[in-house]
Amino acid sequence: MSEWLVENYQVSISRACKCVLLARSIYYYIYSPREDRLLRMRINEIANTRIRFGFRRICTLLRREGFDDNHKRIYRIYKEEGLNLRRKRPRRNRSGAHRLERVENSGIHKVWSMDFLQDSLYNGSKFRILSVVDNFSKKCLGLFVGKSLKGGDVVGQLNQIKQEEMLVPTRIQCDNGSEFISKEVDRWAYENGVILDFSRPGKPTDNPYIESFNGKFRDECLSVNWFLSLEDAKEKIDAWKWDYNLFRPHSSLNNLSPQEFIILHNKPPEILL
Repeated sequence: MSEWLVENYQVSISRACKCVLLARSIYYYIYSPREDRLLRMRINEIANTRIRFGFRRICTLLRREGFDDNHKRIYRIYKEEGLNLRRKRPRRNRSGAHRLERVENSGIHKVWSMDFLQDSLYNGSKFRILSVVDNFSKKCLGLFVGKSLKGGDVVGQLNQIKQEEMLVPTRIQCDNGSEFISKEVDRWAYENGVILDFSRPGKPTDNPYIESFNGKFRDECLSVNWFLSLEDAKEKIDAWKWDYNLFRPHSSLNNLSPQEFIILHNKPPEILL
C-alpha cells in the first residue's frame, strides 16, 4: 500500500508509511533466508546414525560440535525432515503411584541395579544379556552376553565389576529371577556385605533405573543391529556400552555423559569454584 502511494501520488516514503501506519524499518526490510544446508545435512547424519535420538539429544550433540543455531530453528528443520520420533506410551494406572518407600539414591556406587534381557541371532538362536547399572551416575557397569546365564555367571560378572571399580555397592536392586535368588548370588552378597533389594512380584516400577536403561539399550542397540554370532553380538554390545558411558548425553545428568558426570562429581569444591 505504501509503495502504491509513493508511485501514484509522488509522496515521500516517510509520509506514505505514516498514512498506512507502517514503520519505515518494515518498508525497507528485505527478507533473506539463512543458508541451512550444512545444519540440515548434519541433523540428518546424526539422526541416521543414532536413530533413537530425539530432537533434544540431537540439539545437544550439535552444541558440542559448535553449532550455535537457535533450538527453535533446529526443531523446525528436524520436523521438516520428518525425523520426529513417535512412541506410544502406555497409560499408567493410578495405583502405580503408591509404591513402597525406597532408600534414597545419594551417591555414586551406593546402589546398583541389574536385570536380564533376551535377544536372538540372525538364525533365531536365543541369547541373554546381564545388565548392571549404577543408579546415581547412570553408568553401565557391565553387559555380559551368554547363551545360558545362571547364578554362577551373575557372581562372575559382579566379581569382574568389583575388580574394575575396586569396590562394591551398599545395595543391589534386582527382580526375583531364579538367577538372582540363587545360593551363589546370596553367598556373594553376604561375603561382600551387600544388601540384595528384590522388587515386588509383578512390579517392574520398583526398579525404574534398570528398566529405563534396558529400554534405551534395546532401542539403540539390540533393535538396530543384526547379530551374526555370539562373538559379533559381544563386540557390538561392548561398542555401544563404550559409547553410552563416554559420549551419549543424558538429560537427567544435565546432558553430560555418565563418565563426564562422574569426573565432575569427584572434583573437589575448590576446583569447581
